[in-house]
Amino acid sequence: MATVSATCLRFQPLFSQSNKSSQAAASLKPVSVGWAKNNGFPSLKASRFRVSCAAKPETVEKVIEIVRKQLALTPETELTNESKFAALGADSLDTVEIVMALEEEFDINVEEENSQNITTVREAADMIDKLVQEKAEGGS
Repeated sequence: MATVSATCLRFQPLFSQSNKSSQAAASLKPVSVGWAKNNGFPSLKASRFRVSCAAKPETVEKVIEIVRKQLALTPETELTNESKFAALGADSLDTVEIVMALEEEFDINVEEENSQNITTVREAADMIDKLVQEKAEGGS
């Protein structure tokens, strides 16, 4: 069974607004993907496909600041987008406290089911940007 999860997709034009659409169409090329084996669809049991977008740098920095504070990490501890809370010594209570601090800082509400899926700085930052955008659009 294959699982596909998508956080968000953003498309940006590769041409300036002054170009005509016919010029843009001419620059697009079809892309095809083939499988090495011709005996059907390959097994995706061990595969993982994830589409995500980078959160705003200021969101990531704020998340890193909050994680560092909540886990009492030294300034020398390297934190990146891919830093996993568990690898930094966080247990489930620490993760709940991180989520609560993020909710307070960004004035958002994180549903319990969403908070259970946050395991890295990137996941937290992507979720925050999504919730802040929804709130700005009047979604919640």
